[in-house]
Amino acid sequence: MTEYAGLDIGSRSIKLVVRRGGAVASSRRLPTTFDPLGQLEKLFAHGVPERLAVTGYGRELARERYPQARALTEIKAHALGAGSLFPQAATLLDIGGQDTKAVALLPGGKVGRFEMNDRCAAGTGKFLEYTATVFGLSVADFGRLALTGNDAPLISSMCTVFAETEATTLMARGVSPANIALGLHRAVVARTMAMLGRVGLTAPLVFVGGVARNPCIVRLLADALGQEPLLPAEPDLTGALGAALWLETTAA
Repeated sequence: MTEYAGLDIGSRSIKLVVRRGGAVASSRRLPTTFDPLGQLEKLFAHGVPERLAVTGYGRELARERYPQARALTEIKAHALGAGSLFPQAATLLDIGGQDTKAVALLPGGKVGRFEMNDRCAAGTGKFLEYTATVFGLSVADFGRLALTGNDAPLISSMCTVFAETEATTLMARGVSPANIALGLHRAVVARTMAMLGRVGLTAPLVFVGGVARNPCIVRLLADALGQEPLLPAEPDLTGALGAALWLETTAA
């Protein structure tokens, strides 16, 4: 039976989704590290799929190593993946390691208007990871700590360096770590909502990417939207899924 593999090489992780017989047959993920080609060798230790589509930051790197691979943009891949999981979705939000994408979805997972922040880490997973280190916490624990806050201060800067300075100053003033963490998470959501507004936010919204695993971001986003966002079971695999679907569709 023919297999169609979608590979998403992001800044933080590499994701692989393989479809067979019209359904997902398997999936794998590895950290990108500073040696993405070495990680790809591990991922394909038992052979490179004959039918392979690549997306993400490292798609051209992958095509140099695997000439048979076809490439598509992250926007298109995530839209196709999200649209297949939630055909009713009208807007897509993807917050990954180093960028945020807001997309107005058209029927069939096609792309309408979109906006992408990829010039700095503001409001991304890297921002949350960096600010979590101020508290000596993992990203997961940082999100859980933020959920316990009840009086968030206003964080005026989304620059990671300046946000760290603000957090340190607030701690010196006696503001609780939980409230500072909540303030930082609220700053991310405020920036995100502004992006969504610029592409024409329409419900329902599907939330994908690694940051969709952060419970505080999900709760704050739901509060801002007035309804729960749609969440895939594996939100970080949406791009790889979309790449596999695109290959499967165009090969038919």
